Amino acid sequence: MEAQALTDGESRDMGGIAEQEALEQDFAESEQADVDSLRESLDTVKKQDASLSNVSPRIYILGTGSIGKLVAHSLRGIANPPPITLLLHRYDLLQAWEESRKEITIQDGDFKVRQGGCDVELLPEVRRQHGVVLKAGKRDVYAAAGERMLPHEAAMILRQETRADPQQQPVENMQDQPGTLNEDDEAQVQQPAPLEDAYYTPGAGNSTYVHSTEPIQNLIVTTKAAYTVPALLRIRNRISPSTTICFLQNGMGVIDDVNKQLFESEDQRPSYMQGIITHGVNVPPEVAKRDPFFAVHAGHGTIALGVMPRKPRISDGAEKDTNSSEIWSPSARYLLRTLTRSPVLCAVGFSPTELLQQQLEKVAVNSVLNPLTSLLDARNGALQYNHALTRTLRLLLAETSLVIRSLPELQAIPNINTRFSARRLESLVKSVAEKTQDNISSMLADVRAGRRTEIEYINGYIVRRDGDWEGDADAEGGQGGCADGEAVMEEQGVHVAACSVMWQIADVRVL
Repeated sequence: MEAQALTDGESRDMGGIAEQEALEQDFAESEQADVDSLRESLDTVKKQDASLSNVSPRIYILGTGSIGKLVAHSLRGIANPPPITLLLHRYDLLQAWEESRKEITIQDGDFKVRQGGCDVELLPEVRRQHGVVLKAGKRDVYAAAGERMLPHEAAMILRQETRADPQQQPVENMQDQPGTLNEDDEAQVQQPAPLEDAYYTPGAGNSTYVHSTEPIQNLIVTTKAAYTVPALLRIRNRISPSTTICFLQNGMGVIDDVNKQLFESEDQRPSYMQGIITHGVNVPPEVAKRDPFFAVHAGHGTIALGVMPRKPRISDGAEKDTNSSEIWSPSARYLLRTLTRSPVLCAVGFSPTELLQQQLEKVAVNSVLNPLTSLLDARNGALQYNHALTRTLRLLLAETSLVIRSLPELQAIPNINTRFSARRLESLVKSVAEKTQDNISSMLADVRAGRRTEIEYINGYIVRRDGDWEGDADAEGGQGGCADGEAVMEEQGVHVAACSVMWQIADVRVL
């Protein structure tokens, strides 16, 4: 009896243990199900932390000016830094790099910080005339035009025939019939062309890093806006739809030019990211000749980043569903994540709508500050406490405010009329002029150095958007907002072409 009672007791104990284990297992499964459900609900976070094993970690920087050196130096200074490649546009820069310590030096106050570990590549040169890229060894556009056609007309025909059939050879008789090409004066155009056929690098030697054909997935462009298209043309054959290009430049409208001249087909376009940089970086002229990889970080600021939306793209092997297509490409997520890791750059991501508004604010300020200081050959503080300049400033801002507030992409955003009112834009200009009163604008620095300015992408952008607005109103068969805008401008005494006149005068000032 005692043995049986003991056996019954052990059975009950074992049954209790089994029941407890079953409950613990059910609890664990329920907890895991809750965790999985939470992860599914946080779909954006899950995508942001997704594995990027198919993205190359190497980041290419196009433009070795002050901003390019600061970005390269800062990225190499973070923990587990990505490999950085500087794309050099001149052979003397390559020689200077090879003869130096192969380091970028940034001076911050009294401290000089050197950072190495960067690779370099020499960009190939491209034969380009009137927007047409020609193969090496072929006659140029001027020879092809002959005596009865202007060069730009011949270039237009070449571009049209290239779009129709990139492999087609122009064989028409140009001399006898205007608008055609002579067989003897043919010029073959391909875009992108084979690297060994279309590019040449005089004096570059046979080094392994000179003629690189490695695809570029992560590219940061810090060149002047006016030189963006020619610079990207030199690496066009290395850019694919999986590439992400980050533009850290002044002005607006660069992406429109890049799409128009380099990536006409929407399916072949890379992803775009834009940034607004407020860091103050300069290169002393006396040091630039001695060390072209030196810069002074004069003022700490921030970088506002935003990935431009694109149409979802389906990979060849993926089914057409919402999970397989992404608005952000993997390289865009990687590049944004890497830039925001740097404490020196202090980069922050914004939505495309918010970034657009910040860009328009900066363009509005620069459209007044840059050309006026360039025309006066004065520092930014010269715009303060000057009655004549204040009147000109207000005329420019009144027109700029009206154009910005009339943009169709801003109509659904609340508080636009207040944010971009002429009075608020004037306060922004005066605030910047006061904070930087001892500095010279970037446009004035370009004018003094004899370089091409970025006014085409500052005042020129405002003029073009005003033209688009008027064209849309005329196309609709009515005066619409254009008539209302002109009435408002007439009441305020605003010259309709104020920005246009400033654009043209400042452009002539450069010449």
